[in-house]
Amino acid sequence: MSAPSGFSYTRRSDGTVVITHRGRAAATLRGGRAAKFLDEIAARDEQLVMARWTGSYKFGNERAARRHPRNQGR
Repeated sequence: MSAPSGFSYTRRSDGTVVITHRGRAAATLRGGRAAKFLDEIAARDEQLVMARWTGSYKFGNERAARRHPRNQGR
């Protein structure tokens, strides 16, 4: 699996953080969530953090999820 790429973020003057992926808005964070995101960005790999916050990240459990009873017949 390749590392996530194409993410960027913009911090607005009102404290809102907008995460984009390849030029399209993927998530908007406000208040405490925005502050927590900015703290995490400072400490870790930016691309991985943004991928995780937007939900655009594969965790390796896709094969197991396919076998789950709730997903049978799809």
